Amino acid sequence: MVVTQQQREFTDNQFLNRLRSDVKSQFGEDGIIEGIFKIIPSEVQNHWCCEFGAWDGMHCSNTFNLVVNKSWSGVFIEANEKKFVDLKKTYASFKKAVLINEFVNTSGENTLDKLLKRAGAPIDLDLLSIDVDGMDYYIWSSLLEFRPKLVVIEFNPTIPDNIEFVQAEDASKKHGTSLRSMTKLAKEKGYELICVNAENAFYVDKKYFELFGIKDNSIGALKYYPEPLQVFQLFDGTLVFHNNAPPSLVWFGLPVDFAKLQILPKFIRDINAPWGGGVLGALVRAPIKLMRSYRLKNWKGHQGDPGAWKM
Repeated sequence: MVVTQQQREFTDNQFLNRLRSDVKSQFGEDGIIEGIFKIIPSEVQNHWCCEFGAWDGMHCSNTFNLVVNKSWSGVFIEANEKKFVDLKKTYASFKKAVLINEFVNTSGENTLDKLLKRAGAPIDLDLLSIDVDGMDYYIWSSLLEFRPKLVVIEFNPTIPDNIEFVQAEDASKKHGTSLRSMTKLAKEKGYELICVNAENAFYVDKKYFELFGIKDNSIGALKYYPEPLQVFQLFDGTLVFHNNAPPSLVWFGLPVDFAKLQILPKFIRDINAPWGGGVLGALVRAPIKLMRSYRLKNWKGHQGDPGAWKM
């Protein structure tokens, strides 16, 4: 039986996920955000939020509900001109919505700090939602003057939890950042992880963290699902692709037979070439030795011993 998000049981550390609901958000963010601001004292709230890329202001939006249904002030930043036309239509009758048609940069005149200043947002705005499919890490890192109480930011959920990975600082790349690296940045900026959902991490200013009563806010305690694919190798050189979800290229929905993605053909793996295999094993090891020597000598960026086995 497939367990749906509604049926899933969450631990006490994961209690915010029990509040998930969607008005326009994608993975229950609307309900989670609303729950968070019932815990952060109302007297420190200013009801300002910012979201980018904002698309049309509705598509998978984490702030539409706040501006339209809760009368918050919102700064919506969208670089795409066609989407910005739709964004203006969405908020045409909402005077508290500040719309900006700019590409957010990490330096120069269009940094997030400068765009927020231009919009008249308070330094400690309540919510910042970042989802740009790549440069999220660098944009938050470059935010130096403004200090949101809550940051909701996209990470790449297919990267294993123990991996530190930050994509290149290149807006043309769409790789994403691991949850571990994003959480490390959050700590450096004085934020604590309070919730993880399907693709977003929720970080609160550390001065509010104790209000949530979360005893363990480690990634392992807050993340309720494993990454969809784990890879390991067997002694004979077989690569094993362990799927925690239907095997596919996740972002394309393209089914993949990972079992066919092998470096060594099956007949080589079947003769136990690393340690034996008789004459046939020795014949197989000879060209692999040459290949190994070539790669150690010529592959750029290679560091260290590729393995303990010395043929």
